[in-house]
Amino acid sequence: MKPKNREYFGIQRKMVSYITTESWQNVPHVSYLYEPDVTAFYQTYKRLNLSRDAEHKITFNTVVMKAICEGLKAAPIMNSHIQFNRRFVTGKIETFAEINISMPTILPNGEMMTLNLRDFGSKNLDEMAAYIKAIRYRAEHSDLNEAMYTVSLHKTLETLRQGHLLQVLRKVIGANFGRSKVRHLHGKAKRDYEAIPESERLTMQDLEQGTVTISNIGSAYREQRGKFALLDIVPPQVAAFGVGALQDTPVSQKDETGATEIRIRSVLPICIAFDHRALDFGDTVPFQKKMDEIFAHPEVIFTWADPESLDETQQMYAVTDDET
Repeated sequence: MKPKNREYFGIQRKMVSYITTESWQNVPHVSYLYEPDVTAFYQTYKRLNLSRDAEHKITFNTVVMKAICEGLKAAPIMNSHIQFNRRFVTGKIETFAEINISMPTILPNGEMMTLNLRDFGSKNLDEMAAYIKAIRYRAEHSDLNEAMYTVSLHKTLETLRQGHLLQVLRKVIGANFGRSKVRHLHGKAKRDYEAIPESERLTMQDLEQGTVTISNIGSAYREQRGKFALLDIVPPQVAAFGVGALQDTPVSQKDETGATEIRIRSVLPICIAFDHRALDFGDTVPFQKKMDEIFAHPEVIFTWADPESLDETQQMYAVTDDET
C-alpha cells in the first residue's frame, strides 16, 4: 500500500520518541484521576483579573500551576528524582526544595517543546506570568533545532560519562547518517546564533530536565470533553500532572436542610501519575488534601499575587494569617 506522505524524524520527534520509550520501558506507572469541584475557585480567579488590563491578566493555567506547586510543598517527595539499578536492586530518591516545572508547550509554528520553568515554588502569580511570557518569547525567537541539538549533545555526553559507550555510538550513527540525519548549524551560522544575547533565545537552563512535569491540555483545547487517564513520567522524575479543561458536571450535594440534590458544578480533572518504584498512593494524599484545602478556601488566590497588583477589595482577602 502506497503511503500518502512520508516524513522522517527530525530532532524534536527523535527526542520525544526516545524519552517516552525510556519512560514506558523502565517506569511502573500508577495513575489516579483527581476531580475537584473548583466552582468557587474559578469564580475567585475571575475576580483576580477584574482590575487588570489585558497585558497583565493572569491565565487560569498559571493559577492552577501555582496551586499544584503549593500541593507539592505539602508532599515534597513528589518533587523528586529517582535512580534505580534493576540488576543489583539498588536505588535512591533525591527530593528537591526548588520546584522546576517541565511544561510541554505548543509554539505558534505548531511545534511542541518542553520548557523548564525554574523555581516556580517561590514565585508569586505575577512573577510566574512574567517568566512564562519571557520564556515563550525566547522560544519563538530561537532556532529550535539548534536549541534541541545542544540539549541532545549534553545528554549524549552525560550518557558517555556513565560508561554506556554502545548506546552513545548508536545515537551518533542515528544522528549523523541516513534520512533521519539531524540538521544543525555549523561554522559562521553557529557562531552568529550563539552571539545572540541569552535574553533573546533559549539556553540549556530553559530546556534541561525539571523536577516535575505539568501538562495542561485544557489550555490547548478548552472545548474538549475528555480528560487525561494516564501520561508519561519523564525519567528521572517520579511524578507528572495532566490538567484537563473545566467540565460542567452534575455533582451530588447537601442543601441547607440536609437533603441531597444534584447541582451543575465546575470540575477540573487532574491526572496524577507517579512512579511506583519511588512512591505509593499514600505519598500523594498530602498533595490532594492541600489541593482540597485550596479549593475550599479560594480567597488564598489573592495571597499568591503581587500585593501591588491588587485593588483595595482584593487586598482585604490577601491578609495573611500572620497579619490577622
